[in-house]
Amino acid sequence: MQVFIENEAGSRQKNTYDEHTLAHLRSDTVSRAYPFPYGFVLGTRSGDGDAVDCFVVTRDALASGATVACDPVALLEQVEDGEIDHKILAVPAGAKADIGDDVVDALTDFISGVFAHVPGKQMRIGRLLDREAAEAYVTACRIDASG
Repeated sequence: MQVFIENEAGSRQKNTYDEHTLAHLRSDTVSRAYPFPYGFVLGTRSGDGDAVDCFVVTRDALASGATVACDPVALLEQVEDGEIDHKILAVPAGAKADIGDDVVDALTDFISGVFAHVPGKQMRIGRLLDREAAEAYVTACRIDASG
């Protein structure tokens, strides 16, 4: 799958891109730095109407605006303001998947506090599911070229 990187690891800058044209729309500052590069899976649409969100679990620097071939390795259940907003955890294509407690802890800390500056924002984290669940979720969210 192809992941478009919106936000770089270590940055508190949240970039928003048009999911079709990939044009940069705006940048905002969030309350926590991204623990891993973050973006979306090209050619998908999730239940909230946006492309499927994806954390690329890597220590490699991935720049905002880059597109990276990735393999899904896990699915982190998340609900944002009452809407399903699950996150795919992926690694660069061919890389070893290492999703240990340290990764889960970093993601939980980030998700729990990233929007602390937004009054009333509600984030709920659910289960961490396996590769098969991640692959099934991406497949279910695929859209055709006209979508």
